[in-house]
Amino acid sequence: MFTGLVERTHKITALTPSEAGARLHLEKVASSSLDGHLAPWEDLQKGESIAVNGACLTLVEDGETLAFDVIHETLRKTSLGQRQQGEGVHLERALKIGDRLGGHYVTGHIDTLGRLEVIDNLAGEVIWQISVPAESPFKTVPKGSVTVDGVSLTVVESQRDQFSVALIPHTLEVTSFDERKPGDLLNLEMDHFGRWVESLLQQRFNDEEDQS
Repeated sequence: MFTGLVERTHKITALTPSEAGARLHLEKVASSSLDGHLAPWEDLQKGESIAVNGACLTLVEDGETLAFDVIHETLRKTSLGQRQQGEGVHLERALKIGDRLGGHYVTGHIDTLGRLEVIDNLAGEVIWQISVPAESPFKTVPKGSVTVDGVSLTVVESQRDQFSVALIPHTLEVTSFDERKPGDLLNLEMDHFGRWVESLLQQRFNDEEDQS
């Protein structure tokens, strides 16, 4: 379980094909325009879960790089396979019992890929318009939570096949969002509680259909 509060941004050093899918290598040292270079985590454990751009991955190597195995299913359902060497990805370690929950509950299971359609630069904030596949069960509500590439954000406006989010300067400083451009694919996870509501409503609808 995660919170959607990005701890660090690490640059990709390599994404090499493997029998299982691909192995993702990240720079050991994180960086952001806000804090500069950050010292490596000293207590990482091989096998622990880390959210990488919102996708829960298992750390398989903590050496010269941080390495993760990305299976074919994950490559199909996330944008990780399309990220390039030198691009930054967001990392968050799993939530500990007793930690502050500053974002919202995030599972690290990507629901769908969204497409960044429009970037509007306004005074003091940047507004992203993101489209989602019409056939996807993914849903948002105004003022609700959504996870975009692992970052907990608040929905500004919501429609059936698109929604918008506002990025404040701090978010842009501590993430790799300033690298994104219209047309880029984004990993999206809908609110955990909203997913349960959607599932229950769909089950009720199916039951009513069976009885009619």
